[in-house]
Amino acid sequence: MSWLKALWRGLRAVSGDDAYERYLAHQRRAHPGAAALSRRAFFQSELQRKWSGINRCC
Repeated sequence: MSWLKALWRGLRAVSGDDAYERYLAHQRRAHPGAAALSRRAFFQSELQRKWSGINRCC
């Protein structure tokens, strides 16, 4: 059963599904006194970061 959990964790890491959990771990480690974003606010900021800027091939 542990190999299945490890496989699932690896799949979540590769797909980016664990991004919020990684963000929370970073917040606790690097910014212990600061309040973390909610899940919704985190994903909205990630979408804004990803899609803002120049998006063209040439």
